[in-house]
Amino acid sequence: MFTYKNEWNFTNHHESIIIGLFEKSSKLEGQLAELDKVFEGELTNLIKENDISAKKKKVSAIHTFGKIGSKRIIFIGLGKEKDLNFHELKDLFGAAFKKIKKEKWIETSLLADSFTTSKLDALDVSHAFSEAFSLATYEFTGYKQKSNEPDKNIEEITVYSYADQIDIEAALHVGYVYGKATNSARDLVNLPGNMLQASDLADYAQELALKYSFEIEILEKEDMLKLGMGALLAVNQGSVEPPKMIVLKYQGKEVWQDVIGLVGKGITFDTGGYSIKPKTGIVGMKTDMGGAAAVLGAMEIIGELKPEQNVVAVIPSTDNMISGAAFKPDDVITSMSGKTIEVLNTDAEGRLVLADAITYAKHHGADYLVDVATLTGGVIVALGMETTGGMTNDEALFEQVLEASYEAGEQLWRLPIFDCHKAKVRSSAVADLNNSPTRDGHAIMGGAFIGEFAENTPWVHLDIAGTSTTNSSYNLGAAGATGAMTRTLALLVERFEAKGK
Repeated sequence: MFTYKNEWNFTNHHESIIIGLFEKSSKLEGQLAELDKVFEGELTNLIKENDISAKKKKVSAIHTFGKIGSKRIIFIGLGKEKDLNFHELKDLFGAAFKKIKKEKWIETSLLADSFTTSKLDALDVSHAFSEAFSLATYEFTGYKQKSNEPDKNIEEITVYSYADQIDIEAALHVGYVYGKATNSARDLVNLPGNMLQASDLADYAQELALKYSFEIEILEKEDMLKLGMGALLAVNQGSVEPPKMIVLKYQGKEVWQDVIGLVGKGITFDTGGYSIKPKTGIVGMKTDMGGAAAVLGAMEIIGELKPEQNVVAVIPSTDNMISGAAFKPDDVITSMSGKTIEVLNTDAEGRLVLADAITYAKHHGADYLVDVATLTGGVIVALGMETTGGMTNDEALFEQVLEASYEAGEQLWRLPIFDCHKAKVRSSAVADLNNSPTRDGHAIMGGAFIGEFAENTPWVHLDIAGTSTTNSSYNLGAAGATGAMTRTLALLVERFEAKGK
C-alpha cells in the first residue's frame, strides 16, 4: 500500500501529488519554488488569485497539463506554520482523501516534507497521513444491491521524504494500524443486530486470538451459572440467544502483573426490556455494543504493535429482550461479586453486565480497570455528542487515560462521583444496591453503580453513548459508527506506567 522514496522528481508519474502550503508573507520556497519555475510562475499567480489557498482547511486541486509527471497537484492549505498541530493535520489529510475517493482516483503520493514544522517532523506527518487514509476512506457499504460500475479505491500511495526510510515506514505502519483497527470497531457497531449477536462477537474474538496468539476464554451460560454471574444472566433471561463472556489475554511481560483490564459493554440489541424504549429511541440500538467494539479494536492494535504490557479484555455480551422469562422491575438479583441488586429499570442493563465483567476481570488479575460503554442518554445531555464522559476512583489512572485521549484526538471530560452519588445507588430497602435510583445525574448514577464493583481497584469508566456514532459524514469518517475510544485504549496500553514506576 505505502511506498517510501527519498527524493521527489518532477518526472515521477502519479495520478496526484499532495503538497502542503503554509501562509507566508514571502514567495514560494524550496521544492515549491522549483515547482513554480517548472510552471513558469503560474503557481504564484494562482495563489495571488486565490485559486490555490494556503488558508487552513482549503483543499485545491489543479491539473498539471503534462508539465510534471503527476497529473494533478492537491494543495492543502495549512494556515500559519506555528498554529498547525497533529490533529488538525490529520483532519486536513482526511479532507484530501475524501476528495480523492470522490474522484475515484486509485493512486496518490505525498510530499511529506512540505508539511513539517518546528513541532511536527516527517514521522508525525507520516503517522497522521496513514491514519487519516484509513479513517477518511472508510465506508460501510451495507446490503444494497451493487451497481454495475466497478469500485475504485486507493490502491497505491507513495511517500516522499528526506527522513530515514525505516523511521518513515514505521510511522506509516503505526498510523495505518490505528486507523484500520478503528474501522474494524466501526464495522462491528454498524452491523445489524440480526447479523451480530453474542455468538458472533465471540467468533470474532476467536479470530483475533488466532491471528495474534492471544489466550482466549469464552464462558457459556452453564459456566456463568456455576460462577454466579446473576447480573449478566438476568439481562439475558428474555433472550433466545445464549450469552457469552468473552476474555482475551495478551501478555507483553514475562510476569503476569500490572495487568490492565479493558472491559467493554457488549449488548448487541437493547429493547430496554420491560422498561421498554419508545419507538424513536429503540431504532439504532444495534449500536449498544460500541464498548465491546472499542475493546476489540484496541486488542487488534495491541496484537499488531505488541507493547510491553499485560492486558486482559473482558466483554459481557447478550441482547436485552422482552419475553415471559425476561427480568422485571422490582426483581432482586445476585451479582458474581455476591452483592445483591434491586432492579428498578431494566433499561439500565449495561451496568448490570459490566458489574459481572469487572468482577471477572479482577478474577483474571486485572490491577487496573477501564470500562467502555454506551451507557446513558444522560451523558449526551451533559456533554453533547462529541465528548465522552469519564469517571474514576483514581486520579493517576484517569490522568493517563486523559493523556491517551488527547493524543488520540478523542475528547474526554471528567464527571464527578461524590459520596452522595454512592449513597443513592446503595439506597435500596431490599438489596445492597439499586441499578437506577434517579434520573438526576443519570450518567453519574451509572458510573457510581459500576464503581461499586471496581471497589479499591484503580478504575476509569468511559461513557460513549454520544460519541460512538454520528449522524453525518466528517473528514475522518462516515455517518454511523465512529470507533470511539479504540485508539485511546490502545494508546493507554502503549504508554501505560504502573504505580510506583
